[in-house]
Amino acid sequence: MKMRLLLLVFGLLFTGLLSGCAKKDKLADGTELIDKDTFVFSASGEFKPFSYVKNDDLSMTGFDIEVGNAIAKDLGLKPVQKRMKFKGIVEGIKTGRADAAVASHTINPLRAKHVLFSTPYYYSGPQIFTRPDSKIKTVDDLKGKEVAVAKGSTYADTAKKYTSNIKMYDSDITALKALSIGRHDAVITDFVTGKSAAKEGFKIKGQQLIERSEQAVVISKDNPQLLKRVNEALEHLRKNGTLSRISKKYFGEDITTKPE
Repeated sequence: MKMRLLLLVFGLLFTGLLSGCAKKDKLADGTELIDKDTFVFSASGEFKPFSYVKNDDLSMTGFDIEVGNAIAKDLGLKPVQKRMKFKGIVEGIKTGRADAAVASHTINPLRAKHVLFSTPYYYSGPQIFTRPDSKIKTVDDLKGKEVAVAKGSTYADTAKKYTSNIKMYDSDITALKALSIGRHDAVITDFVTGKSAAKEGFKIKGQQLIERSEQAVVISKDNPQLLKRVNEALEHLRKNGTLSRISKKYFGEDITTKPE
C-alpha cells in the first residue's frame, strides 16, 4: 500500500514537471501573470531587426522587444523579456513559461487552435529572396528548387505549396545568410526581414511578394482577460503614435498600419 502511494505521488510530481505549467498570480480583474508586477514576454532573439541579442549584456533589443516594453508600460507593469527558440514559443506560452509572446507570430488557424491572438501590431507578408543573379522571380519558378525557411514559421507551409525541397534553419537570418553565401536556391521569409538583411550587406534580392499577413501578440487560451488588456494597450499605442514611432525607428516606414 505504501509503495502504491509513493508511486502515485511520484507520478503526480513527474507529470507536473513534464507539463511545465507555472503557478500564476491572479489579479482582481481575472488577469493571470507569472508575477503580479511584471509582464514576462518571450521572443527568439534571432530575428533581426525584430528581436536580436545585444553584444554588451546579452539582453534582446529590436522592434518586437520595444513593442513588448511599450505594452508592459501601458499595463503599468515592469517588462521582463524571456528568450526562447522560435519553434518552441507557442508551446512555452501554453505551458506558462511566459505571459505572452511578442515575437512576430503570424495569425493563422493552426496556431489559433492552441493560443489566443491579439489584434495585429504590424502587417507583413512572405516574400521570395534569391541571390541577385538568380532566374527565380515568382512562385512558379520555385518548382523543384531548394528553398530555405525558419523552423516553426508559417513560411515553411508557404514554401510547401511550391516545392518539396525545403531546408530548415533555426532562424530567418541564418537562412538568408546561407543563401547569401551560395547555399540553396531561395529563401521565403518576411519581406521586412529580407529587406533589412539586404541593407546590411547580404547578397540577396527580393522577388515576388507572395501574400499579406498579420502579426500579433500570442497569449494563453486560459488568459482571456490578459488578451483584453493587451488589446486595449495596443489600441492606446496606435492612437498615441508609439507603434508608428517604433516602426519608423527600425524600418524607416510605418508597418503598423493596415495596408489598403
